[in-house]
Amino acid sequence: MQQTIHQSSFRDPSGFLFFKKGKLLRQVNTCYQKDYGFLMNSGLYEKLCKEKLLVRHNELENHNGLNDSIFKVIAPELVSFISYPYEWSFGQLKDAALATLEIQKIALQHGMTLKDASAFNIQFHKGKPIFIDTLSFEKYQDGKPWEAYKQFCQHFLSPLALMSYTDIRLNQLLKLYMDGIPLDLTSSLLPFKTKMKFLLLMHIHLHARSQKKYESKGTASKNIKIKLSNLTALVESLSYMVRKLRLKNQGTEWGEYYSFTNYNDRSFTHKKEIIAGFLKEIHPATLWDLGANTGEFTRIAAQQGANCMAFDIDPLAVESNYNDIKKNNIENILPLVMDLTNPSPAIGWNNKERLSMTKRPHPDAILALALIHHLAISNNLPLARIAKFLSKLSRHLIIEFVPKTDTQVKKLLESRKDIFEEYDELHFEKEFSSFFEISAKEKILESERFVYLLKSKDKKFNFAGTTTH
Repeated sequence: MQQTIHQSSFRDPSGFLFFKKGKLLRQVNTCYQKDYGFLMNSGLYEKLCKEKLLVRHNELENHNGLNDSIFKVIAPELVSFISYPYEWSFGQLKDAALATLEIQKIALQHGMTLKDASAFNIQFHKGKPIFIDTLSFEKYQDGKPWEAYKQFCQHFLSPLALMSYTDIRLNQLLKLYMDGIPLDLTSSLLPFKTKMKFLLLMHIHLHARSQKKYESKGTASKNIKIKLSNLTALVESLSYMVRKLRLKNQGTEWGEYYSFTNYNDRSFTHKKEIIAGFLKEIHPATLWDLGANTGEFTRIAAQQGANCMAFDIDPLAVESNYNDIKKNNIENILPLVMDLTNPSPAIGWNNKERLSMTKRPHPDAILALALIHHLAISNNLPLARIAKFLSKLSRHLIIEFVPKTDTQVKKLLESRKDIFEEYDELHFEKEFSSFFEISAKEKILESERFVYLLKSKDKKFNFAGTTTH
């Protein structure tokens, strides 16, 4: 009977995630028995689940764990795709922060508190942030400060403040600092004017200074006593501050991409029709849209029932996509910030705590529209390497080829020498045919672009369109 501990679940003595016959389960250890009982009997668990702030779970009867520390085994509700804070837009990180604070507020009302406030405990499920670590709650002790306050500031407040006041791209620092961006670093990177804003001064600048003070004196801030009313006020203060944070008008290259394309209305409509037809033919359950921009074409797959991940390098495009998803209550699209030429790596202990992009569950199909010329020309990636990379990710690929005669490619070549002698339709088909079967090819009306439906030749894909690993 194959059972393995989840590679990212080993730091919390209260329990851990493990796989049994491919099913994800969570072992609750005996040391967490009292807190777990309080969570379930206080009404907190049901309240959070009802508010869709915590994943539900089922308690399994007569189930063996992986060691003698077992108290109980639970089967949590699964989220469709695991993403990480450095892949989120500003709005996603902000909503995750507000969800964490709301959970802490409700927990205090039920006599409990969050013992950690890691952004990695939040995932996006059906379009909204949800807490996934059932064992992060402990019984509140009178006078005890919120031990997770510093962690919340480092995981949420630091990147949000930096994105708001310095540069939208600075949440990428979360890749370097897995336990959040250090407060002293955040303080040094924020403009001086933020010291004139009371809440930023208190939660970032003075907080950073106090941390240094306690560390230098070898004393612990957790020895401070704080009333419950003051603790609640702290949470309210943080919530108010997070809500007030806004993005500056930071222009990025692709934030308004669809306003400047060379498509006329007829071409754009025809392209949508081609994509819709190809998707109906393969009917994927899951789909990755690589270079999704604001998700115009992702929505075609979502409307056909696919669970979609919409990746784009532009944080403003992802932010726009997320805001539209919220506005229209779309549950089956998850927009994420991703640079395909340097995708999210495997990081953490033994490089296994956080999965790389390519090690997460692969989709049934991939959309790669208006992307190939950026990879091949802007980034000097050979067509053969692009084809091989994409063939390993999914059985089906819907890809658009944009020739040199296209105005968008001409723009890319305006400021550089054209060394791309093999960038043409014939070489594209030759290189991709080494890794794919060409199932269909359609020319977009009143355009020189083609859209292809390809099927990977990689043997790891079975006939159902899923991977065997």
